Amino acid sequence: RLHAVDVTSSSFRLMWPKLLSQETGYYTLEYAPTADLARKRTKQVSGAHTSLVLSNLAPETTYEVALIPESNVHYFPPQTTRVTTLAEEISPAQVLISESGPRSFHVSWAPTLDSVMGYQVLYGPLPGNSVKVLEVDGRHNSTVVENLAPNTTYLVTVTAIYRSGKEKSLSAKACTQEGE
Repeated sequence: RLHAVDVTSSSFRLMWPKLLSQETGYYTLEYAPTADLARKRTKQVSGAHTSLVLSNLAPETTYEVALIPESNVHYFPPQTTRVTTLAEEISPAQVLISESGPRSFHVSWAPTLDSVMGYQVLYGPLPGNSVKVLEVDGRHNSTVVENLAPNTTYLVTVTAIYRSGKEKSLSAKACTQEGE
């Protein structure tokens, strides 16, 4: 039976039983979003294959997939399946402020994704327009902001810079403690 494994927000791997061989034919694979079957795409793979990765798919979308064995020896009925891609994970989905002191606080965020190259943490006192920036490596999900004024409210914005060039931002407010 045709089925999907390794499903992500933009791809999945199709697996099927060995029906053909290199000599006896090839497979035609057709796939399209259930909501828009006119956008059908077709791939052909040799009879030696029993799996194929489909990529560049839309997130949170159900696809109709048909595998048509094109054999010069036997007739095989098409195999069909439906596969729904996952929701696209975005980062940062949450920003947490902790360990607040008079002159510093800790900022962390989640999730960390392979598709994110790095993060920018912007912070500045409210009200005001003096903003400072910290650059954080994409493998890390926290940083400490220091040299702050006591008893002050700060706006903190974490921006994820994706490898694709896209950016996603999320903000939180943080208050420093009263100084000694």
